[in-house]
Amino acid sequence: MRVGAVHVMAVTETGVADHVSREWAAGRGGAIVTANVDIVRAATRDPALAALVARAELVVADGMPVVWAGRLAGTRIPERVTGASLVHTLAGRAARDGRPVYLLGGDEGVPEAAARALLERYPALRIAGTHSPPYGFDADPAARRAVVERVREAGPGLVLVGLGFPKQERLITELRPELPAAWFLGCGAGIAMAAGQFSRAPEALQRAGGEWLHRLALEPRRLLRRYLLHDAPFAVRLLTGALRARLRLLGR
Repeated sequence: MRVGAVHVMAVTETGVADHVSREWAAGRGGAIVTANVDIVRAATRDPALAALVARAELVVADGMPVVWAGRLAGTRIPERVTGASLVHTLAGRAARDGRPVYLLGGDEGVPEAAARALLERYPALRIAGTHSPPYGFDADPAARRAVVERVREAGPGLVLVGLGFPKQERLITELRPELPAAWFLGCGAGIAMAAGQFSRAPEALQRAGGEWLHRLALEPRRLLRRYLLHDAPFAVRLLTGALRARLRLLGR
């Protein structure tokens, strides 16, 4: 289902984990993009970012407006699948399948705290490594290559990359040739949430599409402009466009 410039797949969170397990067993790797409103907006504005998203094997709806837009347009997207939730779901599947996990991103000490939290929840999990790259590393080819080499040498089967879009997706494109059998999840703040640095919204608020209000309350200075000036108006246009598309189909 196309939402803006992004093709979002109608898949559940369990379906994502099942797919990753099957691909691990077959020796195939891949990447997952969790497409929230901000990612869809950026990709719709910039064809290069749309192409970056399209490289992923799985693109899931991380954001209720994305789910609603798909449903309004006539595609039954079954549920919201967030990067924060997939961190846990895929870590649990990695523990079951014997695949080591690497956590990349977050403030200093955060990926280590997230690893400890995941190990408490999944005692069989193997942590291949953790790393918090310095701010601006991605602008330095040598520093970026050092990060890639560090992950490659650890040999993980699952890499959780929490650097924000599009930085995390660009780094994933460099990592994939080095680890062709690994799976990569661009999880944004998912590592920080697993570490307890940020909390998730109450479940009822998540289902109602209001988790962005919770995040805004936690990080107003960073998110106010993005959410209110950019994402909210785009979400309205996204939903009205999906409704118009559905009405055109019904009128044929």
